[in-house]
Amino acid sequence: MVGEQKTGRIDGVRIEAVVHEGLTATYNGEQVRLAIITADGKIIAAGKDVAREAQAVAVNCYQNMLKGQGRMRVLSPPLTQSK
Repeated sequence: MVGEQKTGRIDGVRIEAVVHEGLTATYNGEQVRLAIITADGKIIAAGKDVAREAQAVAVNCYQNMLKGQGRMRVLSPPLTQSK
């Protein structure tokens, strides 16, 4: 996992990360939302809250690795539905 990770594995989907903007996604050039979906297809959460949470967990995991803290797993508390 050291080094650049392969991307572009989902046809038409582009996920972009900008440090000061967070994660965004497009499908065939159209803006789409990231979502958390159960195995049976129920949408639990979607949109900017999911993108922010995914980015925060990824950044925290990376920072822990850089600090040499030995914690390679970072957990997020449960998301609450935004209104």
